Amino acid sequence: MTTVWTLAAVWFGLALFASFCSIYLRVSTALAEIIVGTGAGNLSLLLGANVLGADEPWIKFLAGAGAIMLTFLAGAELDPAVFRQRWREATAVGIASFLLPFLGCAAAAYWMLGWGVAASWLAGIAMSTTSVAVVYAVMLEYGFNKTAYGKTILAACFITDLVDEI
Repeated sequence: MTTVWTLAAVWFGLALFASFCSIYLRVSTALAEIIVGTGAGNLSLLLGANVLGADEPWIKFLAGAGAIMLTFLAGAELDPAVFRQRWREATAVGIASFLLPFLGCAAAAYWMLGWGVAASWLAGIAMSTTSVAVVYAVMLEYGFNKTAYGKTILAACFITDLVDEI
């Protein structure tokens, strides 16, 4: 039982550290959380794969539930009237935001890094997906969710995710 509380304390500590970093550096909280999480993940690879307990079922559940909740909140924020007016822009940006990084990263992995075809396609997919949850969190933080521009970008993120699922 002590391990569960220790892991919870570490995860909450990382979140608190990311929050302090975002305040100190004056960047988005979501961006700071991504950077701190990436750093912690890389550190856990050096120290041992189970240091952060990423394979624990309750941590996987909380991570999945959090991602679903943020995506749901972002979807609730999507304004159908704005999407009807600007569906061309949202679709064009959404498709381009998937295709250009996908093709570029896949090509770089294949020709520059010498990876195989399957690994190159996987690298392209991994680097081209846009997280609606992250975009939504940044939009909320800066108030872009109230503007037509922000709502169009949010719709484009949903298009990107749809293209990624296809």
